[in-house]
Amino acid sequence: MRRHQIETPLGSGFDREMHIISYGHYGRPVLVFPSEAGRAWDFENNGMVDAIADLVNGGRVKLYCVDSLDAESWSDKGLPIEERALRHEVYTRWLTHTVVPYIHDETSAGAELITTGCSMGAYHAVHFAFQRADLAPLAIGLSGNYDVMTWRSWGERGDATYFANPTDYVPNLHGDHLEWLRSRLSVLLVVGQGAWETQPTGSLPSTVRFAQLVQEKGIRCELDLWGFDVSHDWEWWRKQLAHHLPRFC
Repeated sequence: MRRHQIETPLGSGFDREMHIISYGHYGRPVLVFPSEAGRAWDFENNGMVDAIADLVNGGRVKLYCVDSLDAESWSDKGLPIEERALRHEVYTRWLTHTVVPYIHDETSAGAELITTGCSMGAYHAVHFAFQRADLAPLAIGLSGNYDVMTWRSWGERGDATYFANPTDYVPNLHGDHLEWLRSRLSVLLVVGQGAWETQPTGSLPSTVRFAQLVQEKGIRCELDLWGFDVSHDWEWWRKQLAHHLPRFC
């Protein structure tokens, strides 16, 4: 399997390098977000690349795995929630100004991305697709929590928090933008009902609630509930991705 890694500066006052690792030689580009505070190589190290190796080696998908900025944003519980959201905006700029152009240079200009991720990576995948459905019209979230206010938040909320929180902004979508999202965006939300999916992650209740919010807006959204033996863990995320991804490539 072809594997290639690059480093790029994050910028915006952050003195750190960000990694992008690609797998494959051809196929629909899939932008992969790691779990909370994770790194670009976590997907491979936890068997996720091997789980869909037939799609990668067969030229059906090309994976682009990126670092997170969670440790400096959402996972830094010492910061008020608005500051965390402002730091998340830096991450979004890196994705749109560096990662997506890199993907398009490697594949084709304007290639439509699939976004995916597990746990907090699912939040990133789904939120990015809502914000930039022009770039990524399909998001696959595995065991996500889509309400940033449940992440031990404190402090005064502002616009940055609102626009980074899908559970806040989706109910208020309306007008031409909503109609465009209805025509453009598809969301697949997958979650188990076993260990750690309810406590402490909140993934099960958040996923069910968020699916309802999206469906009420008439945006294409499929909710796939797995069994009570299905835990919040890589073992099941490997199976879930291998089950669903072939449908879209």
